[in-house]
Amino acid sequence: MTARRALITGITGQDGSYLAELLLDRGYEVYGLLRRTSTVNFERIAHIQHRIRFLSGDLLDQNSLIGALREARPHEVYNLAAQSFVPASWSQPVLTAEATGLGVTRMLEGIRLVDPEIRFYQASSSEMFGKVRESPQNEQTPFYPRSPYGVAKVYGHFITVNYRESYGLFAVSGILFNHESPRRGLEFVTRKVTDGAARIKLGLAKELRLGNLDVHRDWGFAGDYVEAIRLMLQQAKPEDFVVGTGMSHSVRELVELAFGHLDLDWRQYTVQDEHFFRPAEVEHLVADASKARRLLGWAPKVTFEDLVRMMVDADLARLRAGAT
Repeated sequence: MTARRALITGITGQDGSYLAELLLDRGYEVYGLLRRTSTVNFERIAHIQHRIRFLSGDLLDQNSLIGALREARPHEVYNLAAQSFVPASWSQPVLTAEATGLGVTRMLEGIRLVDPEIRFYQASSSEMFGKVRESPQNEQTPFYPRSPYGVAKVYGHFITVNYRESYGLFAVSGILFNHESPRRGLEFVTRKVTDGAARIKLGLAKELRLGNLDVHRDWGFAGDYVEAIRLMLQQAKPEDFVVGTGMSHSVRELVELAFGHLDLDWRQYTVQDEHFFRPAEVEHLVADASKARRLLGWAPKVTFEDLVRMMVDADLARLRAGAT
């Protein structure tokens, strides 16, 4: 029996690394799309790098995507690549629109031209809900994005719906709520907190400067969420799914838990700095993932508390080993 082939964009990122592990364990041939840069960071996939076939391509370049699709001949494409750091989308709104929004169209059009039987997954985001109209948020909740990133994700979401309905592609979107891990980038608030707490514990820093502590997010473990991603492309018909824990926590709770795990009083070390406030804030996100539970049989395994402790312990170990 021929192994299924999957092409992953954003394979060197947090989600891409966990998804590649999962698919390899399932017997897939995994291809990773890499954008040509002077340096490529393989840190997250170093342990499986020898098992992945890498192809050159860029979501800004239609021809490169068509070439990658023709070479890999995938059964499944997982589009995880994006300009994904929300604060950066205000300083780079055009790049965010090109990569996070129009890049989806380029990949979908490539699939339509090369092989319309390919199953396509688009990484949508809870940031699309933005100024939420109802709580919790499900697949029918209206979008009201509050950042250029959120706007670009809405475009990517609806162009996926459009290609599904216009051309009959098996194209789905996973509306994933915040999902974190020790592989999360240091610029994201969860890693900023866990890394900051570890540095203070080891005497490498004296304070941690943060933005709005009162915003609430539905945080889960990225390793759990990639299983939901895979399951979406195994269904009989293409449908979109919200994926989240259904539990909401504030940044303040995150900080208190991370510092408390190291026997530190967070109030002695944290400074709220307006420099880190967003121009337009998303106050409260929480998922209604009942459809994913019902149709995919998916449920998160790692709790918020265990996730934070996992990340703090990983950062502590990394810093003790002399990493920066």
